[in-house]
Amino acid sequence: MPVATATTLSLAGAVGHLIDVQVDVSQGMVGTTLVGRADATLNEAKDRCRMAIANTKVEGADWPTTRRVTILLSPADLPKTGTHFDLAIAVAILGAQGALPADCLDGTVFIGELTLAGGLRSVPGVLPMVMAAANRGLRRVFVPEPQASEAAMVPGVSVFGMRSLAQVICELRGVELPEAPPVAPMSGARLLAWRGQDRFEEHDLADVLGMKDARFALEVAAAGGHHLMLSGPRGAGKTTLAERIPGILPPLGDEEALELTAIHSLAGALEPGDRMLTSAPFFAPHHDASKASLLGGGTGRVRPGELSRAHSGVLFLDEFPLFRADVIEALRQPLESGEITIARGEQSATFPARGIVVLAANPCPCGDFHPDISLDGCRCSEVRRREYRAKFTGPVADRIDITRHLTPVRAHEIPEPFGPGPETSAQVRTRVIAARQRQQQRYAGRSWRLNGQAPGPVLREEFPLTDLANRRLDAETYTGRLTRRGATRVHRLAWTVADLRHQDQPGEAEVDIALRLRTGEPLMMSTLERSA
Repeated sequence: MPVATATTLSLAGAVGHLIDVQVDVSQGMVGTTLVGRADATLNEAKDRCRMAIANTKVEGADWPTTRRVTILLSPADLPKTGTHFDLAIAVAILGAQGALPADCLDGTVFIGELTLAGGLRSVPGVLPMVMAAANRGLRRVFVPEPQASEAAMVPGVSVFGMRSLAQVICELRGVELPEAPPVAPMSGARLLAWRGQDRFEEHDLADVLGMKDARFALEVAAAGGHHLMLSGPRGAGKTTLAERIPGILPPLGDEEALELTAIHSLAGALEPGDRMLTSAPFFAPHHDASKASLLGGGTGRVRPGELSRAHSGVLFLDEFPLFRADVIEALRQPLESGEITIARGEQSATFPARGIVVLAANPCPCGDFHPDISLDGCRCSEVRRREYRAKFTGPVADRIDITRHLTPVRAHEIPEPFGPGPETSAQVRTRVIAARQRQQQRYAGRSWRLNGQAPGPVLREEFPLTDLANRRLDAETYTGRLTRRGATRVHRLAWTVADLRHQDQPGEAEVDIALRLRTGEPLMMSTLERSA
């Protein structure tokens, strides 16, 4: 009984599963049966593959019109969706008829959508699929031609970029490839892609006058990957500071760059010829953004949201209290765990989300309330102010590491015209890189990279504070000033401050700075001078 097997992949979020496409072509009632929990989109592959094979002008490549074709997508209990199964189904059908050499499908992955004329079309998620294949020992991949460079980002994999099913057949047979029209890229990819690096290279910390307290908070957040909340009246500089965080973040490492590029591949945001994303992304969705666009989801295939696309970078949520209540509450899990899980019926997808989340809020709805000066400019009642502030307090605020209250820069805080100017982003980035290198050495072989991602129990057992610092932190917890979660975040902050100061272990001074960063208390001027 003629049976052939081709290999492709199914994506559950960012996780790829190998799928064996087993095809049996035998005597029986003429027809095509597709089994293995395929959705409606995938069920249509039967018709696409039939017409693609019929219109492929290659000798011996014909659709079995007088036989029964049974297609099994194994494992059969795993839900499957997408059009990228087409190419694997087509070559498996040809292999079952003997139109391809018996062993040419072994160790090979086939990814691509077929047109009725036999051409190939680009599909989203090629990079994470190739990464999953490489992790399972498969080293040969066939993909649509525009996505060959994307698949080639995975080291050690031989990539064949093809234009048509006819070219795939000839390559597997080892004969000269026929001519075929170019494959069009995915429509709309350029609209989804992140292209903000050029803009943020122009945003330098040297443009920020004064605000030493907030600048130091930004440095700590960037060095340890800590979440940050900025509050203050309108015009105080919240957006100005947030836009400059990408400029002090180091270039992404190879593993981080591959993860980020894979997420953008899943979102369909990579154009042909795009290189691996090596700089930290920045996303600032509007406060009217839906839960699905921010966290991920959608109808049919689950796509990553802005939170995941900002992985290893910055997600800036300006006017945070104006976001919908369900969006605010949904941030609890990713702020705590560094990943987001989306469940849709029987489908569940998990995406990484280990970026720096920066929240910004005014002290009141009108933005003019300034408790240190006067209430004359504020038009809000005390009740409205309380209701507004309640949206950024509680469980979500408890998951934010650093809180800073900004005030407009006063005249005496502006540097002298002929004196030394503010530090540039490049100068601060040098210290951030040095602090991150210390963390990479300390956490070598772990599943996390930065202090802001380290689990609390591991920190307490393997990376403790000094005895005096521990007693200070315990006292803050016992008095109720800190929750247990808050104590863990102070512990993480203390390690980041120690890394910036080149200390081998956080002491009482580092814990004091971490407590002030956590609670929003102003930092001492001596602290800022020593850390500069």
